[in-house]
Amino acid sequence: MGVFDGSSNSGQASPDEISREELEAGLKVGALALVDVREVNEFEAGHVPGSVNLPLSRFEPSALPTDKPVVLICRSGGRSAKALGRARDAGVAAARHYRGGVIGWANAGGELV
Repeated sequence: MGVFDGSSNSGQASPDEISREELEAGLKVGALALVDVREVNEFEAGHVPGSVNLPLSRFEPSALPTDKPVVLICRSGGRSAKALGRARDAGVAAARHYRGGVIGWANAGGELV
């Protein structure tokens, strides 16, 4: 069982969400792709190390990485949930979102670059 096999929901309200612990562990071992859906200026102001930027305003699910499961992140969870809906509508099953967003990540001591 891996970090992203869906076997652990860690008390999250939805299987579409990933916990901070799962996100941190997945990033540490390179088991997931973190996609920040905030606008370019927001991303450049501070983002989780290793994340890539695909702004929601021009979000195309076909542009998501396909080599590993995807986690979507935004400022506080709203835009990443919308992007997840679009991804699921396009048939992308191996995707979740981090409800806490960059704000939650930073408030819990996570690094931003």
